[in-house]
Amino acid sequence: VQLQASGGGSVQAGGSLRLACAASAQIFYNYNMGWFRQAPGKEREFVARISWSGGVTYYEDSVKGRFTISRGNAENTVYLQMNSLKSDDTAVYYCAASRRWTMFQTENFVDYWGQGTLVTVSS
Repeated sequence: VQLQASGGGSVQAGGSLRLACAASAQIFYNYNMGWFRQAPGKEREFVARISWSGGVTYYEDSVKGRFTISRGNAENTVYLQMNSLKSDDTAVYYCAASRRWTMFQTENFVDYWGQGTLVTVSS
């Protein structure tokens, strides 16, 4: 398995969760990493990405200021810290890897996908 996501669960609105995506070393050190999500009845959408070096991050507007993406180099793991969760954040979250940066917002340019992890936020 190249990407292994974990950390989903159920939380009340206003709460926090941290997702983790364990990657193979070959992917972790050579690819930009990110997260997408798919809410019930909706298409999968971009959430956040972090450059291969960890120096640059980018967020979808609705999660700015609430979510933080980071790299844990010792664990070859990318994290998504999600605070102030809202019911609209309910979705299956997927980690992803891409050699592209700007186009990484488009799922067609994802090179690797992890399995999804479900986040349910109740109001």
